[in-house]
Amino acid sequence: MKRETLKDIMQTAWQFVKRNGMTLSDALKTAWRNFKLRVAMKSRIVKFYFQKVDGTIREAYGTLAAALIPPTSDGNPRQKNDTVQTYFDSEKQAWRCFKKANLISIV
Repeated sequence: MKRETLKDIMQTAWQFVKRNGMTLSDALKTAWRNFKLRVAMKSRIVKFYFQKVDGTIREAYGTLAAALIPPTSDGNPRQKNDTVQTYFDSEKQAWRCFKKANLISIV
């Protein structure tokens, strides 16, 4: 594993500790879950669960694989937000996002 990858995971974990009040142990587990989800979504459609802002649990099927998403126009690029994970929802056929700290599990 590359040093930059481990650095990114650790920075994400510290972000969870500072912003969400998680323990370092829980933050590291969640950071690793986010990393594994991002890697899996780059190659296929992944089923995962996250907690919505209103407290309900959402089951989602998402991908980041270029072959599985429709082309998008970059007419109005959005500002990058490190606290959320964007993904293409294969059921809704639209772009969605969730807070990285709210990721529960990957199937």
